[in-house]
Amino acid sequence: MEKDIIKTNILLTGAPGVGKTTVIKRILHEAEHRHPVGFYTEEIWEEGTRKGFSLVSTTGAKAVLAHEKIKNRFAVGKYGVDVAGFERFLAAVPFHDEKTECPVVIDEIGRMECFSNIFTDLVMKLLSSDRVVIATVALKGDALIESVKKRSDCDVIEVTRENRDRLPRDILDNIIARQGR
Repeated sequence: MEKDIIKTNILLTGAPGVGKTTVIKRILHEAEHRHPVGFYTEEIWEEGTRKGFSLVSTTGAKAVLAHEKIKNRFAVGKYGVDVAGFERFLAAVPFHDEKTECPVVIDEIGRMECFSNIFTDLVMKLLSSDRVVIATVALKGDALIESVKKRSDCDVIEVTRENRDRLPRDILDNIIARQGR
């Protein structure tokens, strides 16, 4: 009989605006005692209009990921992506903290973030490690995004309006049960 694969990574996907980042933020809050490491994204609003996206790390560091005012060759729609700034931000996040109870949280594996080779390499290394990775991933995407969702060590969960309120607790309970704690 073939040994069951224990899936160590949880990927949250779903339609834009369904609440993926809200689920991530609740997981970070509820898992505070486990010292999660990583980041989440926030929309930048100016005068009632979304102008871009910022990053917030679990250590409190902040950076702008993308904004209408950024003009360069890295763009998604009207938003220019500050790849160099994103890579400086990533360098300051302690992803390689060796605490076994320490989940890694990434919001999100998406088109903007994937302009960075440093980010894509980091994601692949973390997903292949013994660490628990909880990440949001675009519903549709390029080859990298699709390949991440097809990994045998990942549970892909679609966030919906119906399940988003219970997902943080369900995910954390699942992780605790797998770790035997």
